[in-house]
Amino acid sequence: MAPHKVQLHGHELSYVDSGSGPVVLFIHGILGSQGQWAHLVDEMDDEHRVVVPDLFGHGESAKPTGDYSLSSHAATLRDLLDHLGIERVTLVGHSLGGGIAMQFFYLFPERVDRLVLVASGGLGREVNFVLRSATLPGAQQVLGVAASAPVLARVEALGRGAQKVGWRPGADVGAIWRGFTSLGDRESRRAFLATTRAVIDIGGQSINAYDHLGSVDPIPTLIVWGSKDRMIPAWHALSAQSAVPDCRVELFEGAGHFPHLDDPDRFARLLREFIAEGAADHPPTAADDT
Repeated sequence: MAPHKVQLHGHELSYVDSGSGPVVLFIHGILGSQGQWAHLVDEMDDEHRVVVPDLFGHGESAKPTGDYSLSSHAATLRDLLDHLGIERVTLVGHSLGGGIAMQFFYLFPERVDRLVLVASGGLGREVNFVLRSATLPGAQQVLGVAASAPVLARVEALGRGAQKVGWRPGADVGAIWRGFTSLGDRESRRAFLATTRAVIDIGGQSINAYDHLGSVDPIPTLIVWGSKDRMIPAWHALSAQSAVPDCRVELFEGAGHFPHLDDPDRFARLLREFIAEGAADHPPTAADDT
């Protein structure tokens, strides 16, 4: 389905809006895009209205200079929902998107039915050094060289060679590589660094969701994680399970940082079941089906 475009805060935001029924808003992570959820649009939009934006600084959306904090992203998503006439949603957030989902719930709890957090940020300090290194002085210059066309072409050639001798890249490698190749222009690199530095410092994640979630009434929460996540450790899910009321954890054995891509059929089935559990509590309104 071709994305739509809307002007928010003077900048163009790209999003997919498909189907009708209870609304599910998917939020991608750093270096991600709406494309990472494309298979779930097809799986879900027969019974649900699925909204999938490219966050500012990502994908086909604008990459302005400005605020890339969790609160800013959450406010943009609230404005998108207002534009679409949507009152309540189930939020599904991956990595950074999980942090945005929790911040959205903290700021606008009356608009959230359920939370689905996938390998989410904001649940512990630990994070891979690759992301922490983006906070170091000179990261912009290094990134400019690493993401240049000659370097990318050389790495792609090495990858093709490795595949000829039997190497098969997993979901993590494919998703991260697609994200990294999006950093070829200065605006994308600036937005990536601003987004990363808003939630990470050299010591790790700088935002802790537990500081805020205790002040709002809990809602049903599903946490999905890959057991072999090398970006954010899977034990963050178990810590959250003991700290967040009404929380369910599903561990995808052998999956990495993108469990929804490693096992998309299981993820879609799990998501459908989780949403169906609460469908009777908040039936769709007329505004949800427009």
